[in-house]
Amino acid sequence: MNMVDEGAMVVVVGPSGAGKDSVMAYAARHFSGESRVAFVRRVITRPADAGGEAHEAIDADGFRRRAAEGAFAVSWEAHGLSYGIPRETLDRLTNGMTLIANGSRSALPDFAETFPRLKVVLITARPDVLAARLAARGRESGEAIARRLERAVPEIVITADTVVIDNSGPLEAAGEAFVELLASTLAGRG
Repeated sequence: MNMVDEGAMVVVVGPSGAGKDSVMAYAARHFSGESRVAFVRRVITRPADAGGEAHEAIDADGFRRRAAEGAFAVSWEAHGLSYGIPRETLDRLTNGMTLIANGSRSALPDFAETFPRLKVVLITARPDVLAARLAARGRESGEAIARRLERAVPEIVITADTVVIDNSGPLEAAGEAFVELLASTLAGRG
C-alpha cells in the first residue's frame, strides 16, 4: 500500500461567506490535542496580514518559482490569487493521519488525482446569510456582492466522498457536524 493511501485528505470547499474558516477553526480547537489530525497551512499570493486563515504569504514570482520546482502537491488560481498545498503534505499522510485543507471546487480533480483517500466537505449557507457575511467583511460593495452571489457555482465533478454541511445557523451546529465527520474518518469509518 502506498503511504499516501494510508491517511486521509479532507478538503473543505464552498462559496465565500459560507464560513469555511470558522467551521475549520471550530474543529481545530476540538482536535487541538489529537496528533493524528492536522490543518494544512496553504501558500497564498496574499499578504500575511490580509485576515482570514493563517497562511504562508508569498509574492507571485516566488509562487511561480516554487510551483516550477514541484513544491506543491496541488495548486490553483482563484479570485486573482494563487494557492498551493505544500508537497510535504504527502509525507504527512502516513500512519492514518487526517489532514484538513481549505480548497477550491475548481481544484478538486487535482486533489482527487493526488490524494487517493479524499473526502470533500462542501460548506454552504443560504444566499441571504452569504450576502450578510460578505457585507460584514467590508471588502466589496453591495453591487460586487450581488455579482458574486449571482455567479454560477462550479459543480463538484469528481467521485470522491462528498458531505454537505449547512452553516446558515449557529456555528456550533456546523462545527459539530464537521467534528463528527473528522472523528469518523479517524476511526476508519469514513
